[in-house]
Amino acid sequence: MEMQNIMEIHNISEDFVVNSVKTVFDAIKQEKNPDNLCLCDQCRLDTICYALNRTEPSYIISNRGITRIEQDWAKKQQAEADIVALVYKGLKTVNHNMRKTAHHDDSEHSDAFKEQPAYDLPLIVGRLFDGESFSPIYDVAVELRSKGELVPMRSRNWQNPYTIIKNTPGSFTFWPVAIPAEKTGINKIFEFSIKVENPAYETFNHFFKLPSVSSMQAVKSHSMEKTYKLPDLYIFRPGEAEKNG
Repeated sequence: MEMQNIMEIHNISEDFVVNSVKTVFDAIKQEKNPDNLCLCDQCRLDTICYALNRTEPSYIISNRGITRIEQDWAKKQQAEADIVALVYKGLKTVNHNMRKTAHHDDSEHSDAFKEQPAYDLPLIVGRLFDGESFSPIYDVAVELRSKGELVPMRSRNWQNPYTIIKNTPGSFTFWPVAIPAEKTGINKIFEFSIKVENPAYETFNHFFKLPSVSSMQAVKSHSMEKTYKLPDLYIFRPGEAEKNG
């Protein structure tokens, strides 16, 4: 399948969920929010994710697909009603487990999402292993650095340093903030390093470069086409590297 055809695939359930969240949030605001629920942008996004993760996807590749969905009116109405109920449940769940990294007001708006010339850097994905046992590592903090400094992330939901957890052993991800450019169409190479400092291991550094072309596109979510995968990385306990030659 050609990449162009892949990009034409669309999950119509995502549209239903996003529209339902907007409708529910607007209705709560009109009712003066009697339950005092947090309706900030972060809780809105978390509610969308909650509902999407519990909604069966419905893929289309053309306007014919939308037409078929519209013709099955009864099924569409039931699906939308189910999604609205799921959104209400999701909003209450999100409010009971509010992210501590967010402000939960309207004060945080990332400049990375505005239409302006910028280098839109990809999602950076990597895996970290013990150099002797070859087993994936967890409970270790990984840093993404540039010019000796920690690289800012897209939002508070993306951490740097990133602490690898037991549920996803060895895996780490970073999504750097878009870097402003003077104009579009400029080719530039950015230098980064992965750094690990942990008492149980020798200090580790891995250097790499990312090319990017400045554009006006305001990217709000990543795709697998915009992912940079690092080679598997190995760190050693003190003296192990010399012992193993």
